[in-house]
Amino acid sequence: MACANLQAMRNAHSLDQARTRVGALADRLGADLIETHISWVLLAGDSAYKIKKPVRLPFVDYTALQARRHFCQEELRLNSRLAPSLYLGLARITGSLQAPQLDGSGLALEYAVHMRRFPKGALFAEQLAAGTLSGLDVDQLGALLANFHNGQAPAEPAARYASAEVRQMAARAALKGALAVARPAEQVQLHDWLEAEAAALQGLWTQRRHAGRVRECHGDLHLNNVVSLAGGVAAFDGIEFDPALRWIDVLDDIAFPVMDFMARGRADFAWRLLNRWLDVTGDHAGLPALRFSLVYRALVRAQVEQLNGPGHKTAARRYLDTALALAQPGQPRLFITHGLPGSGKTFESQRLLEREGAIRLRSDVERKRLFGLDMLADSRASGLDLYQPEVTARTYAQLFSRARGALQAGWPVILDAAFLHRAERAQARALAGALDVPFSIVDCQAPLQVLRERLQGRRGDASEATAGVLDPLRLSAEPLSAEELGHVLAASGP
Repeated sequence: MACANLQAMRNAHSLDQARTRVGALADRLGADLIETHISWVLLAGDSAYKIKKPVRLPFVDYTALQARRHFCQEELRLNSRLAPSLYLGLARITGSLQAPQLDGSGLALEYAVHMRRFPKGALFAEQLAAGTLSGLDVDQLGALLANFHNGQAPAEPAARYASAEVRQMAARAALKGALAVARPAEQVQLHDWLEAEAAALQGLWTQRRHAGRVRECHGDLHLNNVVSLAGGVAAFDGIEFDPALRWIDVLDDIAFPVMDFMARGRADFAWRLLNRWLDVTGDHAGLPALRFSLVYRALVRAQVEQLNGPGHKTAARRYLDTALALAQPGQPRLFITHGLPGSGKTFESQRLLEREGAIRLRSDVERKRLFGLDMLADSRASGLDLYQPEVTARTYAQLFSRARGALQAGWPVILDAAFLHRAERAQARALAGALDVPFSIVDCQAPLQVLRERLQGRRGDASEATAGVLDPLRLSAEPLSAEELGHVLAASGP
């Protein structure tokens, strides 16, 4: 006990000295000082310096100077992946306690991560609150994260990272940290839901680990860690202090900003982000585990806001309410689009997915995925003809297979495809009937001349349909029957 008390006194003294040093350096630089529970950030001119506190907490030990140096280097390594223009290098703090200086002569008293400072109001959370965040910003983030996740090396299957046991324990810990915000009945509800879901997902989690879906991710992708820069969107401040918090299933990483959009009242952006990510990654097999990941992330943020003090009680409650809402049973239903190329199917399905909170599967994207092509790739340049009848049949089979998994997981699904033939529409309706979910058709129409003009002007889209295909498709199309018309939702038009 005496040794423990002595160590606690030494740690407190070290923290007091560090606080004195940081304060003196802030004065010397004329810097604004921001403090969190594990670091200080000095904002000086166009630079920011992040200094780790000499603290020991349940999740991190920064008490030794060499440990702080190591984790500064890790922070630089990890964050250069998603925000290379922000992270400039390792800075040494030299001098004395009362007169510290940056990168001076003599021994290093402390280390800091040197960053490029970005303008106030550039964070996604700030832009969202100001009403200035656009759908294109969200699309950029989805593509950035998808390409990042695709490019990371998988964890070794033998590693315990993101094992079913680890994930269940992490969820229990997050709930425990958020209990102060929850009412007794809510605590029981969330506990029972997490336990039941974790038991049901063990097999899928294990399968995904062995399939290479556990990778070295960001780990803390809430909207205060995403920023708009001159060169595009970036994500910064990933977790460096605990490998287990960043070696996670990629679905858990994307679930964080998706959840945060939901908690901040922009479910439309949440579904836009998720669908953009899915278009690029093709990771629809993970959708049965998505709801658990979203609830877990909401509980993590509720816990963090609770730890931030009484002033954050409202935010903590908002995240808890998000977790409770997500833990409710899903309301799956199946939508299909119907119409010629250029009739506005993707435009309408985009609106619909944002409104309904749906998973969209695009035939133009899945057709290329069957041949290992990127969604924007030119298939003809690869020497392929992807519009042969047998390829189209395979594409629809892929759509139905993926739709079945998403519907069974409780998510609404939109199949964005032409569905010009009754047999294709009958298959979709049969799928909805087999799963006992509502079925709707989004019928998209436009004058022939408008279709031609749209296809002639189309650039940067997954669809490779040209004006030359309109007449053959129009002549072979089978109109909606009277019975099918009873399932039609009116399209608002592009």
